[in-house]
This record gives sequence, C-alpha cells and structure tokens, in this order.
Amino acid sequence: MRHGKKVNHLGRKSAHRKALMRNLAIALIEHKRINTTLAKAKALRKFVEPLVTKSKTDTMHSRRVVFSYLQNKEAIKELFGIVGPKVGERPGGYVRVIKTGFRKGDGAEMAMIELVDFNDVYSVDSGEGKGGGRRRRRRRGGKGGGAAAAAAGAATVAATSEEEE
Repeated sequence: MRHGKKVNHLGRKSAHRKALMRNLAIALIEHKRINTTLAKAKALRKFVEPLVTKSKTDTMHSRRVVFSYLQNKEAIKELFGIVGPKVGERPGGYVRVIKTGFRKGDGAEMAMIELVDFNDVYSVDSGEGKGGGRRRRRRRGGKGGGAAAAAAGAATVAATSEEEE
C-alpha cells in the first residue's frame, strides 16, 4: 500500500525521475511554456514552484541551491535574471497547467504547462477586464424574483410620473 506517499514515481527509478524533472524544468524556464503529459506536468509543478520561490531572492546561496537541482548555468541566469524579478510580488502559483486533450498514439492525457506571468493572453494588464464595456448580470432568484423586480420598477416609474404632474 502507498498510503501517504505523495510523490508520483512516473514509472521510473529515482535517478531517471530526477533527470526527467531537471530536463523538463530547464525547458520550462527557457521556453516559458511546454507540452507534456498531465502526470509529468503535475509532478513538474511541484518541482519548479520552490525553485521559482528561491529565485525571488538573488543571493549566492539561493543560486547555489537552485543550481544543485538544475545543473544548468543558462537556466539559472534566465531564472534569476528574468523570471525571478517578474514574479517578485506574487505570493505563489507561478505555474499553470492546462489540459489539452489526449495523445493520438497511446491516448495519454496531455497538458500545457506554462509560467503564469509570461502569458499575455491571461494577464490582468491586457486591458480586457478594464474599461467601459457593457456587462451583463445573471438574474438570481426563482419564479418570483423577476415579477417582484418588475413590480418595483413599475412603482418607481409611477412615482416619477406623479411627481412630474
């Protein structure tokens, strides 16, 4: 039984799994978005989030700790030079996993994993949420909610027409 064991072994020995996570993390840091299977993406999220948290403080110690995981100087430069300062104010949740369907060959569930602050489509600053566009609100309530609102609106119209006379 594997009660309480939270690590997904991904069908690999520990050294193979570490090498896989290292390679996926380097690719994610360099390209900001990669496609892989859902299981690997979820495992990679648990591997990368602490490294991005470490990159928020650019000290020699944190660089050496992250280098012990990644073993790649270019990825460290990218992580501490570009990624770290951009996510500096974010309290966590640096990585997003989006399911993209099933692979044609073996039916494995695929996912896209990306760094959150480097996607222009989902960013809050894109201006789509701000501005003077018209918004609709969903009507809440059951059968009587619409009738009561209509009656209140009619009473308001009647009161304003009496004041005008």
